[in-house]
Amino acid sequence: MRPPLPAIPVEPPRPSLEDRAERVKTRLEQQPIEVRREYEEHLNMSWIHHDSALEGVVYSFQELQLAIDPTVTVVPDTSIQPICDEIRRHKAAIDFILEMADAKKRQPVTTDLIKRIFLYLHPEEGDLKTLKYRKDVPQHRLYFHEYAPPDKIAYAVRQVVEWINDPETRRTRTTLRIAARAHYDLLRIFPFSQDSGKVSRLLMNFLLLRAGYPPAIIHSTERQRYYEALKGAPLSITHMVEEALENSIASIEKYLDERTTRIRSFVS
Repeated sequence: MRPPLPAIPVEPPRPSLEDRAERVKTRLEQQPIEVRREYEEHLNMSWIHHDSALEGVVYSFQELQLAIDPTVTVVPDTSIQPICDEIRRHKAAIDFILEMADAKKRQPVTTDLIKRIFLYLHPEEGDLKTLKYRKDVPQHRLYFHEYAPPDKIAYAVRQVVEWINDPETRRTRTTLRIAARAHYDLLRIFPFSQDSGKVSRLLMNFLLLRAGYPPAIIHSTERQRYYEALKGAPLSITHMVEEALENSIASIEKYLDERTTRIRSFVS
């Protein structure tokens, strides 16, 4: 009688993005405050760098570091003051969605939320009462998909908000799919004459953060692919957002693992 063949080891199932996101969130919360601050600084610089590059604006490391440093109140080189102001407004918008995504606030998605995101980027545009949507179709533009006609923008934005908040949407789709599609739809509407791309991605990341995920930061090297995806079906954007979220989680895991390794090496 032949001896039984050895059992083939079964690999454990790979953790889902949701499980991995929950784990890195817990690990980050357990870190000393100085480590969390260092991580947040790296995150903000990376987020602003890559997101701005998608809009065709590339900041240097020095510009980002100078603008984000809370101890710097006066920029030594006045020629880069406008650049620092722009970076700081972007960070203010990020801080706003981070605050609003706090589970305790239970912040719903509204047209006012979208407008407030834009106003953090462009406070010179007034306030919620005076802010107007785009009134024309830009002739020189980065994005090449069809924009909504100006007279249809308000209705189209309301439709996006209603779709996000519809219980049927939440019942039949994952948070990732909802966030990616909301971003896709809002950007194709292009509600504001400037920075509609930033606003759409900030809305997307608000939805992800509210559900416990880290932000999905689309890399600057994916710029052309991103533009092409916006001209196509929503599924292409969903794949890109999923990849970006996967990369964000992997980046946090690597950051924490390397820090753990350094501590163990020091102790031993």
